[in-house]
Amino acid sequence: MFLNFSFKKKLFKLFKKINRTLNIFGIDLRKISRLSFKSYLLYHKQKREWLKQGGVITEKFMIIDEYKGNAGISSGHYFHQDLLVAKLIFDANPKRHLDIGSRIDGFVAHVASFREIEVVDIREQKKSIHKNIKFSKGNFMIPQNIKKTDSLSCLHAIEHFGLGRYSDPINKDGHIIGINNLIKLIKKNGYLYISFPIGNKDQVFFNAHRVFHPLSIFKYESIYKNMRIKRFDYVDDSGQLHLKSDPKKVKENLIYGCGIYTFQKIT
Repeated sequence: MFLNFSFKKKLFKLFKKINRTLNIFGIDLRKISRLSFKSYLLYHKQKREWLKQGGVITEKFMIIDEYKGNAGISSGHYFHQDLLVAKLIFDANPKRHLDIGSRIDGFVAHVASFREIEVVDIREQKKSIHKNIKFSKGNFMIPQNIKKTDSLSCLHAIEHFGLGRYSDPINKDGHIIGINNLIKLIKKNGYLYISFPIGNKDQVFFNAHRVFHPLSIFKYESIYKNMRIKRFDYVDDSGQLHLKSDPKKVKENLIYGCGIYTFQKIT
């Protein structure tokens, strides 16, 4: 009995130590265990009621993490940027829209619901049965043999260029080279919709992504020589969208937001 008590005490101390470490990342095992236990009991209560009513269970498929969930995700980088930029393109109604590396099951799908969109990505993609999506493979750290367009998007992609995450060649200036090549494809007076992670300073999280200060993009030669900012929107650390903002006034303590920039080509 003494050994059993001692063993439990050691386990408890270990649990507390692990939980303190996980607390740094916002995880509390005590809350998770309580939630799971209550959900587990509720599941069995519901199952008994189902059987009492004469219901048949073909096979058990227990899901207990959605009892207290929301109706769906309506915040965060991808939800806001995909919906916002798709609406901007709908309003602008360009003759042609070209996309580089944006999310297929988000932004591209939104745009394809009302118009044709040409998509270029360094990764493979099967031909879509949806006629509004035209896909081709390409590495935008290399100039592409593509006709110029009056509308181009690159959402949450440029931060990966040159980091090798998607089997692209390593290049510390991959993001700058990529932006240069994007701008070359835009006609005069055409629009560039570009988004990427923003924070209080430029950082590289190898090999996942970069985070940029909100004003860093304006220092790139191809931007300040060829482009004019038309609007800036951003998503903050809590996942909330700030419309028509000033990049100079983004909160200084921002860690991992998403800057959404609309540029017009002036040359």
